[in-house]
Amino acid sequence: MIKVPFGRPDITKKEIKAVVKVLKNPILAHGPLSHKFETLFAKFTGSKFATSVSSCTAGMHLFYLANNIKKGDEVIVTAQSHVSTAHSISITGARPVFVDCNSYNGTIDINKIKEKITKKTKAISIVHHLGNPADVQSVLKIAKKNKLLVLEDCATALGAKINKKHVGNFGNVGVFSFYPIKHMTTGEGGMVISNDKKIIEKINKLKAFGVNRNYLNRRVPGEYDANLLGLNYRMNEISAAIGIEQIQRFPKFLEIRKKNYNYLVSKIQKKNNFNIVDFKNKKFNGSYYCLCLVVNDKRINRLEVIKKLNKKGVGTSIYYPKPIPQMSYYKKKYGYSSNNFSNAEKFSYRSIALPLGTHLKKKDLDLIANSINKVI
Repeated sequence: MIKVPFGRPDITKKEIKAVVKVLKNPILAHGPLSHKFETLFAKFTGSKFATSVSSCTAGMHLFYLANNIKKGDEVIVTAQSHVSTAHSISITGARPVFVDCNSYNGTIDINKIKEKITKKTKAISIVHHLGNPADVQSVLKIAKKNKLLVLEDCATALGAKINKKHVGNFGNVGVFSFYPIKHMTTGEGGMVISNDKKIIEKINKLKAFGVNRNYLNRRVPGEYDANLLGLNYRMNEISAAIGIEQIQRFPKFLEIRKKNYNYLVSKIQKKNNFNIVDFKNKKFNGSYYCLCLVVNDKRINRLEVIKKLNKKGVGTSIYYPKPIPQMSYYKKKYGYSSNNFSNAEKFSYRSIALPLGTHLKKKDLDLIANSINKVI
């Protein structure tokens, strides 16, 4: 029985009260709360513009649609990420071209990007892996030289910064996830930030069927035209109400996660058969999504370690079960071989993700540390 779950949403009476208030009113969509949430989120991240969406995947898809990424185009993407990072490209008809991650924190290997650029390449998608910022500034130099767009997948990186500038503000857009076990939640949902007004305006239209006037701008209720082929990727008012409360509490969330990480690192006995991915860097400030432990000794069966930790009551996860090109869909479609992504394989097949969330008490942290010390 899992005594300490890997993740648990931090929901208080404030969120519950906010949701009840929405349910007592007639407006469940198209309301003012999503706009308020966007304003608060833009302020927190230091971005000029933000638009709420139904999920992080929806936000990434909208970015590619807004930039006319289509069949015949290519987008360079890290092999070490959630499959949605690639799916949001594939659904447009474009081809995701995979690049291995680096060996130390799982973000895209900068040195392998250039060799993948062709005449068909339109964009680069980078992932701030588990809250560790990628070297986006080096990516931007490559992108500028080759006239490529840059999308920052910030799904697990809310609160992460590079030289005190929040991730998501370097590329053309940054996209965030509010899935229940992320740093904060809206039940399900996402946010796109950008300092480019035009791209946000286009995404705003595309996420709402491509109509030319939202409900606030209609002279007659129900009167509008559709001048774009759009989708229904909007966030509802219930989710936005939760998000408003969560983003205001987020600095405390991040402080607790950092404190939990430092405590665990101090209590775990250092051994040569595993290492812990470090969040500390002079330029980068990570967001402490989870403690990523990588088993170095191939004689140790990672799955057996996980089973034993679970048996002791410690919840775990894996980020991610396979490099994306080795997922059945992509392996079958493109025939990728397993020896092209050795670092991504290391993270997928040798790492264990351990909790850092606000639900952890000192006794939980001690259980995690003591279990690792005994099992490995």
